[in-house]
Amino acid sequence: MSVVPYKDQEDGKKKQVAQMFNSIAKRYDFLNHFLSAGVDIYWRKRAVKLLEPLKPQMVLDIATGTGDFALETLRLKPKQIIGIDISEGMLQVGREKIAKRGLNHLVQLQLGDSESIQFPDNHFDAITVAFGVRNFENLEKGLAEMFRVLKPGGMAVILEFSKPQAFPMKQGYNFYFKHILPVFGKLISKDNAAYTYLPESVQAFPDGNNFLSIFQRIGFKNTKWHSLTFGISSIYTGTK
Repeated sequence: MSVVPYKDQEDGKKKQVAQMFNSIAKRYDFLNHFLSAGVDIYWRKRAVKLLEPLKPQMVLDIATGTGDFALETLRLKPKQIIGIDISEGMLQVGREKIAKRGLNHLVQLQLGDSESIQFPDNHFDAITVAFGVRNFENLEKGLAEMFRVLKPGGMAVILEFSKPQAFPMKQGYNFYFKHILPVFGKLISKDNAAYTYLPESVQAFPDGNNFLSIFQRIGFKNTKWHSLTFGISSIYTGTK
């Protein structure tokens, strides 16, 4: 059974994840930067830099949340960025940020399911996902949809948490994720489950070479795995 935020509910993972993010939407950006000590900003910059040689004009940001990755992608000077997410609460926060910056003509955030993307085949030059693929109810189905809407020659860039293996980072990371993060996450977000689900979902996610194997099975070529910050996070890239 897949890891879910609310173990006392019978709803599927997708519905529970949407409920969780709706619950923490207004505090999500603060918590993201606070609990990662701001290193998540650096990770996004590293991920976007990998797309620079491609110079994509149409970009799809999946599990866009409040739009931070979509906004970072503006450095590539694309014609349009579309972000999709299953949480209307997160999207609303993102739309407010985009409107304040006068970027509505470049960035559009829409309610959308990563496992049933409402765009035609071969539509986007690049696809980005930050900390979203481990929340997919069906990982292979979500990746297959990404492959379908990506143009031949296009690139997918996925940023996701991973599990450090080297001493002492492995031990320190596990202690922080299991004992520190849930306490502060619960205190600030007011959601008892959200920051317990996070470390559980990271533990259950097939990271590293295991993820690359799935990525390749879907059809992605030239796949690469970039380990970040002693293995706390990873960037995966693949082309169609």
